[in-house]
Amino acid sequence: MTASSTRRTTAAHSRLAAVGAIAVAGALMLTGCGDQTKDTGSDGETATAAAPLADKLPQSIRDKGVIKVGSDIAYAPVEFKDSSGKTVGIDPDLAAAMGKQLGVDFQFENGTFDTLITGLRSKRYDIAMSAMTDTKDRQEGIDSDTGKKVGEGVDFVDYFTAGVSIYTKKGDDQGIKTWSDLCGKKIVLQRGTVSEDLAKAESKKCPAGKKIAIEPFDNDQQAQTRLRAGGADAGSSDFPVAAYAVKTSGGGKDFQLVGEQVEAAPYGIAVAKNQTQLRDALKAALDAVIANGEYDKIMKKWGVTDGAVKEATINGGK
Repeated sequence: MTASSTRRTTAAHSRLAAVGAIAVAGALMLTGCGDQTKDTGSDGETATAAAPLADKLPQSIRDKGVIKVGSDIAYAPVEFKDSSGKTVGIDPDLAAAMGKQLGVDFQFENGTFDTLITGLRSKRYDIAMSAMTDTKDRQEGIDSDTGKKVGEGVDFVDYFTAGVSIYTKKGDDQGIKTWSDLCGKKIVLQRGTVSEDLAKAESKKCPAGKKIAIEPFDNDQQAQTRLRAGGADAGSSDFPVAAYAVKTSGGGKDFQLVGEQVEAAPYGIAVAKNQTQLRDALKAALDAVIANGEYDKIMKKWGVTDGAVKEATINGGK
C-alpha cells in the first residue's frame, strides 16, 4: 500500500502508525541496558564512561537505576510478547539503547492503553511509551470527545512518525477503500485510539440510517479476533500494527490492507509536566542513539525506516 499523509480532522489523542513495510522476523528483547559498571575516582565522583548521560537524570531515578514504563504490550511490532513471553518490539529496543546512554534499566509494565496517562499521573509509571501519538489535546490535558480539561497534560519526547490504516478480511474488502466507505458498516478497533476518533468523526458525516457501527476493544488483538471471526466488516489500527497483522495472521491469509493510510503524526514518550529533567534526559538519550547509529539499526530491524526521524523533539504534535 502506498502511504499518504492527510491532515488531522479531529483531535486525535492516541496511537498513530509508521510509514513503511513491517519486518516479521522475531526480535530478541533488549529490555535492559548495557554495561552499567561504575568506576569511582579518588574524588568520589562516579565516572560515566559506560553511561555518558547518567548525570542528566533526576537523582531519584539514578538511585533506583530503573525507569518504569507504562505500555500496552499487545501492539506488535511496536511492543508485544514473543513466543517465550519476553517483551519485544520497536519501543523496547529503543528503550534499551537509551538505557545504555543513561545507565538505567527501562522496565516495561503492561496496562490498557487508555489508562496509561492516568498511571503516569498517579506515579505508577515514570513514563508512558506505547506508540502514543503526541497531540495538543494530550499536552494540555483535554478530552478530545468533550473538549473539556481533564488533567494537567503531559510533555512528549517525539521519536517516530506514523499513520493509521484500515484492513479487512482477505478477499472480502466490502468495497472499502476510504473512511467514508465505512458508512453503514461495522468496524472494530482499540478503545482510546485515533482509529476510534476517526471512526466517530466519519460516522457523523454518514447519511441517516447509515452510521458506522463502532465496536471498541481493550487491545488490538481482541479487535483482530473479532474481525477474523466475521464479526465486523473492517478493522483499523496504526499502520505498522495493521501491516504486521496482515503479514502474520493465519500465515498471511486472514487480512488485507485497504486504501491508504492517513493522519501521519509523531509518536512520543509521555512524561509528567513536572518532570522536565527526566524529559530532557530522555531527549538527550534519543539524540545520542540517533547520532551513534543504533536508532537506524532498530528501524531497519523492524522494517519501519520510513517513519524514522532525524532528531528527537519535544511536544511536536499538532
